[in-house]
Amino acid sequence: MADVRVEVTDLVATVTLQRPPVNALSADMMREITAVFRDLGRGTAAAVAVLTADGDRVFCGGADVDESERRYVRRELIATETVADLIDPGMVVRDCLFSISSGALPVVAAVNGAAVGAGLALVASCDIVIASENAHFALPEINVGVLGGARHAQRLVGLHKAREMMLTGRRVSAEEAERIGLVAAVVDGHGLLPRALEAAEQIAAWAPWGIRLTKRGMWSALEIPEQAAIEYEDRQQIMALHGTAPAEAVTAFLEKRPADFTD
Repeated sequence: MADVRVEVTDLVATVTLQRPPVNALSADMMREITAVFRDLGRGTAAAVAVLTADGDRVFCGGADVDESERRYVRRELIATETVADLIDPGMVVRDCLFSISSGALPVVAAVNGAAVGAGLALVASCDIVIASENAHFALPEINVGVLGGARHAQRLVGLHKAREMMLTGRRVSAEEAERIGLVAAVVDGHGLLPRALEAAEQIAAWAPWGIRLTKRGMWSALEIPEQAAIEYEDRQQIMALHGTAPAEAVTAFLEKRPADFTD
């Protein structure tokens, strides 16, 4: 793939954005991301993924401005697109983000720099967010008279902080992001990927069925009323109990050994 690199080691997939200079999301790049996460979710080679980017300055600078103007304003087809893309130009963006948030695998974002616009939406689609000290987050669309990312920002920081970010377009530093709960941890640049991989490896050690059901349950709970969410989680719990993992976990505990969830 041209814009995305994928490496899988010990059930952890590392997905790296590599479209210099700022990893701007072109339509082709978003399709690559979609294909990567859908393929990972359908297979068994990985139990969890880390999403990061090359370099130490920019995680993702947002949507490709040249393509956005062509697709949304002039309504011209890009070479790889069809009439369906012309009718619904936002479909490629939604597919990309949903392949992460609605995908089967938990995703740890290792944010190595600026995450703005659609880049912030990428981050919001992940399950755990770890940032380097030089990272910052923003929704600057208001600066050029457009909008986007409200629902994604609300998941990260809540309603009122998301409104502030959208209406002012101001940057949120890594330090502030940790304080308001946008990220789980802030580390120095050299420690970013090791810290993200550490979290991913901890997740990968659990039962694969349980990992996937937990991910599905958490995201589904965001979109339905509280009582329905609790009932849904109960049903997911029943499904998990039919697997082999609970019995193996109990046996391993009694035998004072690590559980083996490979079967």
